[in-house]
Amino acid sequence: MSVRIRMKKFGRKHRPFFRIVAVDGRRPRDGRVLEELGTYDPLVPETDARAILKGERIQYWLGVGAQPSDKVAVLIKKYGANGKSLEAQKAALERLDVARRRPAPVVAPAPVAVEAADAPAAE
Repeated sequence: MSVRIRMKKFGRKHRPFFRIVAVDGRRPRDGRVLEELGTYDPLVPETDARAILKGERIQYWLGVGAQPSDKVAVLIKKYGANGKSLEAQKAALERLDVARRRPAPVVAPAPVAVEAADAPAAE
């Protein structure tokens, strides 16, 4: 069995999302997988936070002879266990986490003026 590490497409129209998986090379793209190894979301605004990989498991599959696809090989080189951009990825994930935890600004409603005509006249 020839094992490939490739992307399995999820999401919806105009909103792609991919899982990086180890799969038998003869299976269809979205078929049964052996193991999920990470995710890739191309629409995340922080470029370095788009790919989340399980480095140890990827190293295992590469060690037993799995072949990554071209796109996944680039992601492994950048964000794998010994990737070049791991520090940039951690910083980008922190920035996204802080942005998600920040509460939305509270907008107070405008005060309503009470008219004096409704109040009883003082004599």
